[in-house]
Amino acid sequence: MDSILPPEIGALARRVIEENAALGRTVAVAESCTGGLVAAALTEVPGSSAVLDRGFVTYSNEAKIQLLGVSEDVIDTFGAVSIAVAWSMAQGALKKSGADVAVAITGVAGPDGGSEQKPVGTVVFARAQRGEDPEATNAELKLFDEARTRAEVRYQATLVALELLLP
Repeated sequence: MDSILPPEIGALARRVIEENAALGRTVAVAESCTGGLVAAALTEVPGSSAVLDRGFVTYSNEAKIQLLGVSEDVIDTFGAVSIAVAWSMAQGALKKSGADVAVAITGVAGPDGGSEQKPVGTVVFARAQRGEDPEATNAELKLFDEARTRAEVRYQATLVALELLLP
């Protein structure tokens, strides 16, 4: 067995490691609904220690606040699955690490927890780069409404997060 993860995730993780290593760039991830899958994918690749600085699994709101410095007011106002929280998670991952780039993921993987405004399959991503104006941090909400299971939502979210880590 070469990997415990699906081949598409493994291939993309290999690209992330190889392309960032070629630039001497390091990355960090702040994960909620993916629960460490992005970091796990990256660490499957030999040489990942030169690229992955650290991963934060901040599944609870308390973890987002304590580990990443996300404001409780932001969570209370916008909800954990929001552009504002993903942005704050990415900024926090940069501040709490030595990484050049940080990607954050927060979402509703299901089968429970969805609402009319944020149905199951809603995932928000943010990407922050060291030295970049925080206002330039890109955050985007995606709805994986074709995903029928929790595993499919997490799979799709992992692929998007890995793509955001490419140079």
